[in-house]
Amino acid sequence: MPRFHLTLEYDGAPFVGWQKQAENPSVQEALEKAGEALSGAPAPSVAAGRTDAGVHAIAMSVHIDLAKDFPTDTVRDGLNAHLGALPIAVISAQKVRDAFHARFSCIGRQYFYRLAERRSPPALDAGRVWHIPYALDADAMREAAQCLIGEHDFTTFRASLCQAKSPVKTLDRVEIFRARDEIILRFAARSFLHNQIRSLVGSLERVGAGKWAVGDMQKALEAKSRAACGPVAPAHGLYFEKALYPDDVVQG
Repeated sequence: MPRFHLTLEYDGAPFVGWQKQAENPSVQEALEKAGEALSGAPAPSVAAGRTDAGVHAIAMSVHIDLAKDFPTDTVRDGLNAHLGALPIAVISAQKVRDAFHARFSCIGRQYFYRLAERRSPPALDAGRVWHIPYALDADAMREAAQCLIGEHDFTTFRASLCQAKSPVKTLDRVEIFRARDEIILRFAARSFLHNQIRSLVGSLERVGAGKWAVGDMQKALEAKSRAACGPVAPAHGLYFEKALYPDDVVQG
């Protein structure tokens, strides 16, 4: 079966996340139905990240196996046609070798989170940002985040039902910056724990709001206890931004 590497953009609001679940709409299910309609046979797919319910993507990396070989433009346009009015778009399609695996070949993942820091609620971006109607100290948030960079036991910032074998992860980069009336938080790592980013954002928001001191972030990390975590940020402010691969793996 020919394998294609897809880049997807989607609004996570109507879905329970990427992964298929019984009787609940998922991005994976919608894509595979479109692939089956295009090729006439089941079209299994795998994504670089298993986004949760309500989480969006601007460039989710996916591989899909189709029963027939098509030009890449036909794959892109055909899948989009069969996805119809669903808020999922195939941005690009590239034929790859069978050895390419969207999840296991991935060597880096990047997400960003949007905080709308303004008194008025968002109209155009409702459901796409976390609305914060009070001032945040972005400099304090940036300072507090420095302790998170590198290899750490992130037990405090993992979901209680996280299935990862170890809570130890290496956070390569955290960027926090302003863009108009938003504060953007960007996280880069090889992989993340379940709810890790939303847990970090919720705790960093407490620092920005003055409810936590800068040093409280370090204390929460060192506690290695879920009880030390701040509130978990809502899913609708989180976006999967991109996946990184070795060049020789992606080439078809």
